Amino acid sequence: MNAMKNKVQLIGHVGQEPEIKTFDGGKKLANITIATNDYYINDKGDKVEQTEWHKVTAWGKVAEIIEKYVTKGKEIAIEGKLTHRSYDDKDGNKRYITEVVVNDILLMGK
Repeated sequence: MNAMKNKVQLIGHVGQEPEIKTFDGGKKLANITIATNDYYINDKGDKVEQTEWHKVTAWGKVAEIIEKYVTKGKEIAIEGKLTHRSYDDKDGNKRYITEVVVNDILLMGK
């Protein structure tokens, strides 16, 4: 059961071109957003589309795959874990971020 703790799987479309950072020693970091769509029927019987945006971070080999093959609009599937962190912005305000740290990626479509 431990393998099922904090596991996230998403299939969606990439919202912007990947942001890639390369650190000393060549280790890479990729940041993207993924849009997932869900549909429901409202009280009037109308089909309503709801889009959720997810902040996604990948390190190492997965970041290299994203750098080479992922572009804005591409459909991808990811698996990873949900993380929360905070930082102080330039004005000293505390900011909070929730993101998915990717372990595995699957390129879908064309």
